Amino acid sequence: MTVSPRRLLISALVASTGLAGTAAFAQSNPAASTVAHPAQWPAAASPAAITDAKTEAFITQLMAKMSVEEKVGQTIQGDIASMTPADLEKYPLGSILAGGNSAPGGDDRAPPKAWTDLVDAYREEALAPRPGHTPIPIMFGIDAVHGHNNIVGATIFPHNIGLGAMRDPALIRRIGQATGEEVAVVGGDWTFGPTVAVPRDDRWGRSYEGYAEDPEVVKSYSGPMTLGLQGELKPGQTLGAGHIAGSAKHFLADGGTEDGKDQGDARISEQELVAIHAQGYPPSIDAGILTVMASFSSWNGQKITGNKTLLTDVLKGRMGFQGFVVSDWNAHGQLPGCTNTSCPQAMNAGLDMYMAPDSWKGLYDNTLAQVKSGEIPMARLDDAVRRILRVKVKAGLFERVAPSVQGKLDRLGAADHRAIAREAVAKSLVLLKNDGVLPVKPGARVLVAGAADDIGKASGGWTLTWQGTGNKNSDFPHGQSIWGGIEQAVTAAGGQAELAPNGQFKTKPDVAIVVFGEDPYAEFQGDVAHLGYQLGDKTDLALLKKLKAQGIPVVSVFLSGRPLWVNPEINASDAFVAAWLPGSEGGGVADVLVAGKGGKPARDFQGKLGFSWPKRADQGPLNRGQPGYDPQFAYGYGLSYAKPGQVGTLAEDPGNVAAAGSVDRYFVDGRLPAPWRMDFLGAGSVKTIDAGAQENARQVAWTGQGMLAIHGPPVDLSRQTTGDMAVMVRYRIDAPPTAPVTMSIGCADDASCAGTLDVSNLVKAAKPGEWRSAKIKLSCFQAVGAKMDHVTAPFVIGTTAPFGVSLTEVRLASNEGDAICPK
Repeated sequence: MTVSPRRLLISALVASTGLAGTAAFAQSNPAASTVAHPAQWPAAASPAAITDAKTEAFITQLMAKMSVEEKVGQTIQGDIASMTPADLEKYPLGSILAGGNSAPGGDDRAPPKAWTDLVDAYREEALAPRPGHTPIPIMFGIDAVHGHNNIVGATIFPHNIGLGAMRDPALIRRIGQATGEEVAVVGGDWTFGPTVAVPRDDRWGRSYEGYAEDPEVVKSYSGPMTLGLQGELKPGQTLGAGHIAGSAKHFLADGGTEDGKDQGDARISEQELVAIHAQGYPPSIDAGILTVMASFSSWNGQKITGNKTLLTDVLKGRMGFQGFVVSDWNAHGQLPGCTNTSCPQAMNAGLDMYMAPDSWKGLYDNTLAQVKSGEIPMARLDDAVRRILRVKVKAGLFERVAPSVQGKLDRLGAADHRAIAREAVAKSLVLLKNDGVLPVKPGARVLVAGAADDIGKASGGWTLTWQGTGNKNSDFPHGQSIWGGIEQAVTAAGGQAELAPNGQFKTKPDVAIVVFGEDPYAEFQGDVAHLGYQLGDKTDLALLKKLKAQGIPVVSVFLSGRPLWVNPEINASDAFVAAWLPGSEGGGVADVLVAGKGGKPARDFQGKLGFSWPKRADQGPLNRGQPGYDPQFAYGYGLSYAKPGQVGTLAEDPGNVAAAGSVDRYFVDGRLPAPWRMDFLGAGSVKTIDAGAQENARQVAWTGQGMLAIHGPPVDLSRQTTGDMAVMVRYRIDAPPTAPVTMSIGCADDASCAGTLDVSNLVKAAKPGEWRSAKIKLSCFQAVGAKMDHVTAPFVIGTTAPFGVSLTEVRLASNEGDAICPK
């Protein structure tokens, strides 16, 4: 009898992991209200310029001409990766977006001209004359998270966590203005920012998108950033040249979820919801923000996207918001009773525009039917359409099909914008420790080690791609790495600088500057179980100690999207600088660290912590004012040359945590990160080989029926699946297959939970002896039965006859337009 790969997987892993019969457990939500009481909320009001008589009269006349089909179309936004301009002939959508991994032709490095051509193609189709068609310009939206981070050559500003450390609202407004202009020159007229989240648990993967843990900083920044992006609204006038519409987000409490889980549940009182998470919205609304994005997350178990008391009664009522509310990426589909293609509940709750990137077509058809049946009242639809058209009028889309600065590509990465970014980098640095080694003295011999020459790592997530991975310095043609800035400054001061990532030097230096920290991530991929840095694998600490052992003073420049427990690294450093994620202008670091010939650096440290720094790795929520507040460095801490301070030896007990288990890295650099194991089951063998590095690969040889499985305790990959992640495998075919080859994702305690795909064609297409990579969407496995919330075997490959393959890497990766479902 032939045993199927799926059955072999289930039976073998039950035996090898002992996970059969794992019991489920129930979590109970607190019995807390999900009904907001508007009188308890701060009052605000959109400026009268948004609803001036001339604008409202124009909208009234326009709506009188529109069919119900055209009205419904205005409420739906599709993504360029899932539609073409020609689709607008049949589906009159109101908006188009380019999501984090969407680009012209699927090319993340597409030139600026390709972007302007693409936007123009959509605009021309939307305005094309057709019988019975009311020409209404589309609105093109994009995530300019820290500058226009989607375009090669744009200025990449520090992420918000660094900007919050500056405590400089005036500079925030200048950053907003520069960002808006760089979006406009390539055709965009709407960005999904400012982010006014207040992250309260730094384990959240989006912590770096927030300015601070305390609403005081967020409140002081939201108005200036709005004015920077949009300019000041004036009655009867559109946004000025180079200004674009903004979107305050994510309404509400996205930074307050339980355990810092992305798209999670904020289990808090209404009082806390108001006092902490609502404070950034009134200043932005008062400044004229044109749109607000509703959050994926929930409040006491109810999704915000379907909470009428928040969207309608509070935001549009008490806060007087007159623009429109847009959802996040298919967030409406998460409401009870909804799907991505049908959700009248969201519009009836107060949502005005659905962000339906790949579900727009079915959503349009269903929403149209729901309006015609009365399930969505016509008055609600008309209110949504009026709000959308109001924003389009104010954004100038009816008067100028494209922003008046479009095509002025010399403003993309312009020198004055880069100067603003460099100033922001310098002001964002927080000096945690300095035992007299900083500033680097004129004439010094300086060793620069670690990731100092990696602009991509310094920029973090939301940089050219959603996750910010795979970027090279050549992708930042106007940028300067931290190494580049230090070399320039040291040389100008009469010294010598040497770059050696591994710390190996030719001549003993006077001081070493080591740049290290987190690799790029975005959203849920950054969620962590604790705040320990490199627990169980402290390679960066080893480098610091190696240099110290040679009698070299060490300056650590730490790159991170949140405060992390790095007490051992701080102890091994003579100076320690929290540089956050500074972006493309690394010279700003040198402006503070390196003294010029006069003996002083260009700038002193001025950054102050906007997030409390942990004393232990197990300190999850750690915020000023909370009971038992006990940080290593308190909110507001920051040394300077003018105001130095002493830091003694710090305790190196991480607290009650274990080494981090990986949910997305299964086999990397010849190692299986905890908690994963690799086993071969059946006829064949596995051996360790060298593939460009010592013992960094596994060679698998089948002689008959068998299966290679990477497995471990259960992990939940459901969020990664909805987030369009993929299994990435780097492999080499050593012996072509002689029978079908399958790949599976499964679990050990339920025969019905595995999903198996035939990858024979993919394997046969590979030339034997050549290394190549493949990405297979998690959703492909889910579609054939894999239960992604209980995965114990994230990678299984099997066949029934001789076959040979070598592997160097198996992990999850972002789908950047290159992931497939095998056929």
